[in-house]
Amino acid sequence: MGIVRKVNPSLKWFEAGNYLFLSLISIVVLIPFLNIAAGSLSGGNSILEGKVSILPVNFTMENYWALLKNFGFWKSFGITVYITVLGTTLNLTFTSLMAYGLARRDLKGRSTILLIVLFTMIFTAPIIPSYLLVKSLGMLNSLWAVMIPSLISGFNLLIMISFFQNIPDALTEAAKIDGSNEYRTFWSIVLPLSMPVMTTIGLFYAVSNWNGYYAAMMYLRDPGLFPLQVKLRQLITQDNAGDILTSLSSAEGIKMAAIIVATLPVMMIYPFIQKHFVKGAMIGSVKG
Repeated sequence: MGIVRKVNPSLKWFEAGNYLFLSLISIVVLIPFLNIAAGSLSGGNSILEGKVSILPVNFTMENYWALLKNFGFWKSFGITVYITVLGTTLNLTFTSLMAYGLARRDLKGRSTILLIVLFTMIFTAPIIPSYLLVKSLGMLNSLWAVMIPSLISGFNLLIMISFFQNIPDALTEAAKIDGSNEYRTFWSIVLPLSMPVMTTIGLFYAVSNWNGYYAAMMYLRDPGLFPLQVKLRQLITQDNAGDILTSLSSAEGIKMAAIIVATLPVMMIYPFIQKHFVKGAMIGSVKG
């Protein structure tokens, strides 16, 4: 005889309220994006006259073609891709190595190091000392200045430490009995088991590197090194889209097209790693 499960009516109303609330939030977030996407596909006069809402008016691809022909924009795009790929690789490498060591409860000075990590999460370094430090290290006006100061995030480090602590000690002990050293144990056993949290933290770092703006504005002076977000700021605030206008494009349309191009890569990557993202965030944030 089957077991009939009674569902609490209040729980059903709570779930329905959650779905309604999240749907409204999604709509509020989605409408501005749809407006920008529609503007990027609309004629210049339609944008200036305020006729564009969430659907294109006088559909045209000219804004994207004008942007496609601009070498400076795509150079900045390539620099951002370089920073995102190399920066995220370095972020994951050093964060995972540090987290693996701090996950060991017998590590001498572990508590002190964790306190220092927590301190950096509460108090950030002032602007002037940070600038002087980067300058003294000879990284000023180089892409290293964008990647190195944010090499390890305290928040991401703590999530990864918690994940490593959930890996059974029997696995690492068995590897040591077989003659494996710490580095080989980490790369051959711990790291393959850590793909969910590596994917999650990698997404955090990748999005941060892709959207990086503040460090580039503070440490870079050569316009040839400006990443995409700084180039996008120039297009929006200085109205210098005029140098890539064509007969059918508009400055506002080009700005909107640039925003879409800068946003789409992250949006396209997320669906492919969503299942790892959810699993990694849950396992890494709850200690077993």
